[in-house]
Amino acid sequence: MLSDYISFGVVWLLSTFVLENLDLMKQYKPKNNEASHLRILLHGPVGAGKSSFINSVQSVLQGSVSTLAPTDAASGSSFTKKYKTYKIPNGPDAFYSFVLNDIMGLEEGYKFNPGHRITEDDPFYNPSPTLDDRVHVLVSVIPADSVSLISDEVWKKLREVRLAARIPQVAILTKVDKACRKVKQDINNVYKSKYLKKQVDLLGQLLGPQENCIFLVKNYVSEINTHDGIDALILCTYKMLKQNML
Repeated sequence: MLSDYISFGVVWLLSTFVLENLDLMKQYKPKNNEASHLRILLHGPVGAGKSSFINSVQSVLQGSVSTLAPTDAASGSSFTKKYKTYKIPNGPDAFYSFVLNDIMGLEEGYKFNPGHRITEDDPFYNPSPTLDDRVHVLVSVIPADSVSLISDEVWKKLREVRLAARIPQVAILTKVDKACRKVKQDINNVYKSKYLKKQVDLLGQLLGPQENCIFLVKNYVSEINTHDGIDALILCTYKMLKQNML
């Protein structure tokens, strides 16, 4: 997939791509009639940009930069402390047919035990989860500017989550503008960047997803207006998420 975008240059970043895919997002409904939405769980190390990605998705769909999930770029620890669900409005009385779940960022010292099931006395225990209650897609969020700096311990925990999930999975590399100077100058250079291609390969080696399941993303962080190039990267990710799901 990455090589296809490089071959076709940046033609796919035209405004028509954004408009067509925005329309597809508005019309999207799960194929399975028992589900009213696609549930997407974001996980990754502290500071990867999970909450910023949620805000960026809303910004793309609403057509203006906005904030849905709280973020903190200064603390150095996970700002998200609890499992939280976000819905994005699609008109005055409706929501898009997908929800985003944000969880605490993985860091050293965090213990993940895939063999330990939730107990009945846990406040989040659901004895009879419906298809809507279940997570349908796992998204690993990794910062492109520090792939090689993430500790072995955190990579191990990320792999454990992926193996335990047993659901469709993709990965996104955020902060592409911080990782590559040419991309910071022009977002249209994303899929031309040899450095980012190396980060994609490295992520595949460390975490496991194949290349066509890894996407490059620039979150809305400092911008005050939306940009077709940034929108297209996020919409491309979502186009993959909803394909062959539910």
